Amino acid sequence: MSFSNYLETKILDHVFGGTAYTAPGTLYLALFTAVSSGETGSVTEVSGTAYVRKSVAFTTSGDTTSNTAAVEFDTAGSNWGTVTHVGIYDASSAGNLMAYATLSSSKTIESGDVFRVPAGDLDITLN
Repeated sequence: MSFSNYLETKILDHVFGGTAYTAPGTLYLALFTAVSSGETGSVTEVSGTAYVRKSVAFTTSGDTTSNTAAVEFDTAGSNWGTVTHVGIYDASSAGNLMAYATLSSSKTIESGDVFRVPAGDLDITLN
């Protein structure tokens, strides 16, 4: 996953500018059907019956952080489209995009499908 410009600026200001940054208490996984540059306003988040962002927690080891537990979205009540990317937000709706990534393979979500991310499959690495 890549950091968004929002998060990059917050971290740089915190470390080098002396501006305190408080990490969000809860992070949320979002599904995208399109991303033009990875930044807010250029992503198309899934919409459809029963779609809501899901909370996700991470564990850090060395230079990598990964999702602690599996993330499971509710059963799609309508066709959600083809999920091509995921993003991490600091709010359950609206909020700030923190990080985003392209899926290794896209997944078409139709009514009755469930989108799952196994534990340890969302990796963010700084190197």
